[in-house]
Amino acid sequence: MANVKYISASRVYAKDTPPAVDALDLDINDGEFMVLVGPSGSGKTTALRMLAGLEPLDGGRVEIGGRDVTFVPPKDRDIAMVFQNYALYPQKTVAENMGFALKMQRVPRADRDRRVREAARLLDLDDQLLDRKPKQLSGGQRQRVAMGRAIVREPQVFLMDEPLSNLDAKLRVQTRSQIAELQRRLGVTTVYVTHDQVEAMTMGNRVAVLTGGHLQQCATPRELYDNPVNQFVAGFIGSPAMNLQAVPLAEGGARLAGGMLPLPAAVRTAALKARLSELVIGIRPEHLHLTNGSPDADGPQQPRATDGSWELSGEVMLVEELGADALLHVRLADGGDPVVARAEGRKPPAPGQRVTFRVSPDDVFAFHPETGARLAG
Repeated sequence: MANVKYISASRVYAKDTPPAVDALDLDINDGEFMVLVGPSGSGKTTALRMLAGLEPLDGGRVEIGGRDVTFVPPKDRDIAMVFQNYALYPQKTVAENMGFALKMQRVPRADRDRRVREAARLLDLDDQLLDRKPKQLSGGQRQRVAMGRAIVREPQVFLMDEPLSNLDAKLRVQTRSQIAELQRRLGVTTVYVTHDQVEAMTMGNRVAVLTGGHLQQCATPRELYDNPVNQFVAGFIGSPAMNLQAVPLAEGGARLAGGMLPLPAAVRTAALKARLSELVIGIRPEHLHLTNGSPDADGPQQPRATDGSWELSGEVMLVEELGADALLHVRLADGGDPVVARAEGRKPPAPGQRVTFRVSPDDVFAFHPETGARLAG
């Protein structure tokens, strides 16, 4: 096993273009499951390929187990990679695919067969499947064969590049739990790339969020959810996404939905210090608690503070029924951007109804409107 370090690692594909990965500093602990997550073009796959030796570095270095591997060929880095498209040999059997790398390393046949069967047991691939060709397998089985090919090598580090993206939704949920459990059992340092933040949150010991080639934050899933350092992380982590609204500042608070929302003193102080006339407010859908599905008031209800909580009202535009719960798309009283709220799924309000929500000040985030940095976070 080994730890992994990116030290100011950069990759530039063309002159006069922004780096695909810009001075990445990241420490991955021995035995840790680290997930790199971000939107398309964020640099996460490039960072993984730099670690694998498939992309050269234009600055900085990469270490595995304390050894500088920046200029070491991929075959000598003691890593094993699982690709997005599985990359199985169609003419070889499952057993031959899993043991092919060992055969190239001239591992004795008996040892090779033993490792293949041990890996097959770990992955619930029975003996009958070992003699089949990839075209005779389901997508989930092919994915497990690709995992098995990596496991038999007994590497220092596993690298996984969106291995679940070709699976259907149900199988993806099932397989991600199997991969996470398998990694815990093997204890091998793993770097996993995905664009799916739900996948990242459910699998990783820690998650590194990237965008535009820059590392935004690296923390546990809970820390990313509770304490995002900026607007990008706050909006990217969480499903459905956080509601973000630009609101003007006034004495004592911010104006939202036709009323005044009091802001914590630390946020007001930070806004005053930065000389802001507005800021961005963030509220997660699950923190908008429905208190009244059909208010009697004819006109818009003004936000007000009650027992330390804020109340917001608006009109339901759309209801997405998900079974256990429902997502309400609500137009607030001031006609600004709609917000999304999570509600109990059995009897959600209908489109056209007016609703009122309560939100605790502790569940409201504030961000700088230009830099996106969190204020008083």
